Amino acid sequence: MTDHTQRQDTALPAAAPWSIPLLALACGVAVGNVYFPQAISPSLAAGLHLSPGSAAAVVTMTQFGYAAGVFLLVPLGDRLPHRPLLVTLLALTGLGLLAAAAAPGLLPLACASAVVGLTTVIAPLAGPLAAGLVPEERRGVAGGTLLSGSIAGMLLSRTFGGALADRLGWRAPYVMASVLSLTVAALLARALPRTRPAAKERYRMLLTEPLRLLRTEPELRRSCLYQATVFAGFSAVWTSVALLLTGPVYGMSARAVGLLALVNAATMLCTPFAGRQVDRRGPDPVNLVCFFGVAAAAAVLSFGGLGGVPGLTALVAGTLLLDVGMQSGMVANQVRIYALGAEVRSRLNTAYMTCAYLGGSMGSWLGARCYDGLGWPGVCALVALLTSLALAHHLVHLRRDDAGYAVRAGSAPRFLVARRLVNVVTARTSTMKPREKGMEICGTCTPDSCRACSTSFTPMKPRMIDRP
Repeated sequence: MTDHTQRQDTALPAAAPWSIPLLALACGVAVGNVYFPQAISPSLAAGLHLSPGSAAAVVTMTQFGYAAGVFLLVPLGDRLPHRPLLVTLLALTGLGLLAAAAAPGLLPLACASAVVGLTTVIAPLAGPLAAGLVPEERRGVAGGTLLSGSIAGMLLSRTFGGALADRLGWRAPYVMASVLSLTVAALLARALPRTRPAAKERYRMLLTEPLRLLRTEPELRRSCLYQATVFAGFSAVWTSVALLLTGPVYGMSARAVGLLALVNAATMLCTPFAGRQVDRRGPDPVNLVCFFGVAAAAAVLSFGGLGGVPGLTALVAGTLLLDVGMQSGMVANQVRIYALGAEVRSRLNTAYMTCAYLGGSMGSWLGARCYDGLGWPGVCALVALLTSLALAHHLVHLRRDDAGYAVRAGSAPRFLVARRLVNVVTARTSTMKPREKGMEICGTCTPDSCRACSTSFTPMKPRMIDRP
């Protein structure tokens, strides 16, 4: 780990009671701007006389713009005060949404959508800000709260976007999103606490720093891989499910896509719980559970092509599992990367979110192609393949990690080695001296050996200890 992990957190003002909820609201509105085009894609295709694949290009351009905004603008969160930066970006987003609403054809709409994606990068900026406004032991909960706001925006934007598009046409959701963005910009201008920049580097250095961090921080690379693959599968499903529900199998309207998203509102309750689990157990166990959840979601979703009540039931259960797995994994990944350095959090988040949304953009494109060529089973197979890649990497990492910190017990039976590890890790941590916290020893042992089993140990990473 590089030397910046040893620096102290940059001092930020104490958070007012409404600061984190306000940031969660801003995240919800901003994230909703990226996701409501998924729900109105069929209405857009009908209104502009486009094929479903061409209409899906609007979704892809929005996500590509978002990835570009994360890379180009989020590093400014370490260089500029947060309040004017967030307000400016939301105001520009509102204007871009108005331009999209007035677009006469696909090309102007795609360009306006790219601009909206570029400027609506509030959530990646709010995350590092919130991490500095709360104590370290509360960062998982704060991250979960912001993510709950993002999930609410993601789901409600699909729900109301689809309903508005059905009733008033595809332009109405863009107008509504513009009004919400400009309103939240005004709220942030009045209520967000003042902050001081954490860095003074030039903009060019800020842009190159995420690339350097990706090169030097293996934990960052790992988190990026996890989120990019899972988010690609997530985007593939939600881009294709609109085509499935409005196609010949179900014959529903765009409103049905929004209602399906509304059912998944339960995920808003899961992310704070996931944040508490990350605070208590560390990111890796949460990631593992999330991967298995997403893999199970791919299997359940495969029955969605049956149509009728069984198919709808599979779609509801599968998308719920998929959303919980993706969002909870995101909490774990962000807690892992925020621990790498306080003064570079925005640049860490830049690398992380750029990779995530590049994966999401490719997932949307691949999902549309798979649906056109292979139908709904092809989309589910894509999700399973992407999740398997991430899960395989995670299992290899855990195996290597266990090998690096395992008991050096010679030819001792494996079950004894495992039992010793469990006994030591769950030992009486309350009796440890402060300097022994995070060591793989009990209160009566030295850092080099354990008297209880006469076996040598190596230091254990603090995140491996289950807090009481």
